[in-house]
Amino acid sequence: MTTTTTTRVATLAELAALEGQSLGTSSWIEVPQQRIDTFADATDDRQWIHVDPERAKAESPFGGPIAHGYLTLSLIIPMWDEVLQVDSVTMAVNYGLNKVRFTNPVPAGGRVRLQATLKKAEELPKNGLQVTVDALIELEGAERPAVVVEAVYRFFE
Repeated sequence: MTTTTTTRVATLAELAALEGQSLGTSSWIEVPQQRIDTFADATDDRQWIHVDPERAKAESPFGGPIAHGYLTLSLIIPMWDEVLQVDSVTMAVNYGLNKVRFTNPVPAGGRVRLQATLKKAEELPKNGLQVTVDALIELEGAERPAVVVEAVYRFFE
């Protein structure tokens, strides 16, 4: 079991120098049924495989309710904050996603964590850096990750 690891750098130049390297692994985050239900309410996605535990247990191929793929993907935000810290940054934004695959459903009560590698770093005008990150949202106890994603972030000093 990998413990939580965080990369902390002082500047964007130090971050850029880490291209091709692992940035770290977050702690586990539980995805209880209540969180799934709250996400369903927020998105109006109340498909029974997510919000009806009894029916999901009886009828779904997953043996119980599962988290929405987009809920699992959204958890990248708090996990990312654990993986990377850049002291000099005054603003950071999610710039987008190049690729996303939901490769393994997360059962209600399951736990996920982020493992991230800095794939590419590109300088931006006005003291900025765009980073492309290869990330896995791992599912505890599973061989396959829940989500495989290539995420793009922009940092400014």
